[in-house]
Amino acid sequence: MSRRSRRYAHYLEGRPKAAENEAIALLIRLCREHGTATHVVHLSSSDALTPLFHARTARILITAETCPHYLYFVPDDIPDGATAFTCAPPIRERENREYLWAALANGLIQMVVSDHAAAPLAGIPSLRLSLSVMWTGARGRGYALDQVVDWMCRAPSQLAGLTRKGKIDVGYDADLVVFDPNAEFTVEPPSVAGDHRMTPYLGRRFCGVVERTYLRGTQIYSRRSGWMLPRGKLLVRGAT
Repeated sequence: MSRRSRRYAHYLEGRPKAAENEAIALLIRLCREHGTATHVVHLSSSDALTPLFHARTARILITAETCPHYLYFVPDDIPDGATAFTCAPPIRERENREYLWAALANGLIQMVVSDHAAAPLAGIPSLRLSLSVMWTGARGRGYALDQVVDWMCRAPSQLAGLTRKGKIDVGYDADLVVFDPNAEFTVEPPSVAGDHRMTPYLGRRFCGVVERTYLRGTQIYSRRSGWMLPRGKLLVRGAT
């Protein structure tokens, strides 16, 4: 393998914004023609924001999401041959990243999802870090924790039709996180056996620590004692 082929810039060249923009333009056209609610996943190209704005202004039923790694990293952060950063669409330029943040703030992008991908040699396993990554980036730009909760909890639940999720209120599942927004930590290799040890966040310092997690009112995680027995179940749209 040549040194050039190992450079992230070369990977980025092979996955230009134009390809992503064309795919989103097709989605918008089909959404307009058929009136079917459409969702754009893993948005990374800021060039697609203007067409999305015009589509939503015309009341076309289209929504969009982005991911923590598109809001945190820039190509300058990525060393040659670092497959831990492999994702598609790719991580794009610094200016592009800031446009995505602005689109989140004004509602053009409605949500942030983990796009957790824990492949053995590539992909970004970010589920356990997503909240801290987002809060670190949001706080540094003057956004509130309530906005992060909207982007990561309320909006995805509404999109998926999960009527008992995404909100702390009577009639909702008690899915809760005890979160210290001021605590800081450095990402170290996971100590839990079998956990994915390949992460682009290794060695980076973040704000915000999850102390405890509750699923339907039952504690399933503690920072001190780790994970409890699995209690998950299949979520079905509109289920009570």
